Amino acid sequence: MTDFFSDQALTSITEHLLPGLWPLLAAFAVCALASPLAIRLAPRLGLVAEPGGRHAHVSPTPVLGGLAMWLGFAVALLVLVPRDVQSIAVLVVSGLAMGLLIIDDRWSMRPLVKLGVQVGLALVAVVGFGVEIKFFSLPGNHVVQLGLLITPVSVFWLVSMQNTVNFLDGADGLAAGVVGIVAVILMLAAGQLRQSEVVQLSGALAGCCAGFLLFNFYPARIFMGDSGAHFLGMALGMISVLGVAKVAVAFALAAPVLALAVPIVDTGWAILRRRRQGASVARPDLLHLHHRLQSFGLDTRQTCYVFYAASALLGALGLTLFGHGRILAVVVAATAVLVSTVAADLLLHTGLRIKAPWLRRLLADPGTR
Repeated sequence: MTDFFSDQALTSITEHLLPGLWPLLAAFAVCALASPLAIRLAPRLGLVAEPGGRHAHVSPTPVLGGLAMWLGFAVALLVLVPRDVQSIAVLVVSGLAMGLLIIDDRWSMRPLVKLGVQVGLALVAVVGFGVEIKFFSLPGNHVVQLGLLITPVSVFWLVSMQNTVNFLDGADGLAAGVVGIVAVILMLAAGQLRQSEVVQLSGALAGCCAGFLLFNFYPARIFMGDSGAHFLGMALGMISVLGVAKVAVAFALAAPVLALAVPIVDTGWAILRRRRQGASVARPDLLHLHHRLQSFGLDTRQTCYVFYAASALLGALGLTLFGHGRILAVVVAATAVLVSTVAADLLLHTGLRIKAPWLRRLLADPGTR
């Protein structure tokens, strides 16, 4: 631990991550101010999620969080991040994702139309702004050039990120918290690679997520809706491509992919499950992992904590490829504390008792002390 907080380590963190601190704070502040305004504006626009069906909330809830988050993100980028093709690309395409998907929150798009919008947004990023995955880096300094597959692979990545975050948005505070953690993971990876602009973009994304969580954590006063989920998915996908995916290191996308491993696997399984049932891939259900955890007995907060811990732990594992080995130890310890707290809380509230008489023999009788 002393080595972790050594002067050299602290100096390195300050130099590499400080550029992302100010966009993070700016995005946090603007989003925290914009969210109450969105709560008041949403009912006037008819953007309210009614209880019932697949919705677990018990009262009508505004669905305009995507606008509040994007405003925080946009202000941070326009004021504190150098304006170039990369930052403008992320700002414009993520803004388009937010704006177009508000239509889905209001009137509900057909699945094929929604998929067409997702693909169209990805094409704007890839073809219009050149946000491309051109190669994969493998161990041993082996680089696999994608050639003709550049556009299909890049579009698939961006569409996948949109759907992953959208499917993840099934509990208060879940999607915003996980994406915020992944954004911090990207910021750390980019900081180690001295990519200051990616550090700033990631910081702004983390900040707007944190600001939104003030109003979205259970019990939520506002939802992000499809507009917010697609904004976060598109921004996260583009920032990861602009950052570590362009550096010739082993498993360049390992950090963001590992951090999102749980929701990515859950999304993939949901698609396979629905296809096997002959149902539409876009049909919502209550069989996602976060729903199953709640069926198991976890409440909404505990479910979020489990996802947060998994994302932080797996993301820290990915960061070891970028020289952040010490972070893994810290995250493992924090994760162990968090998981044990959730488990103890669950056992306490459910009244579950483990039948193990031999454990009692290890404890002294209270009357003998």
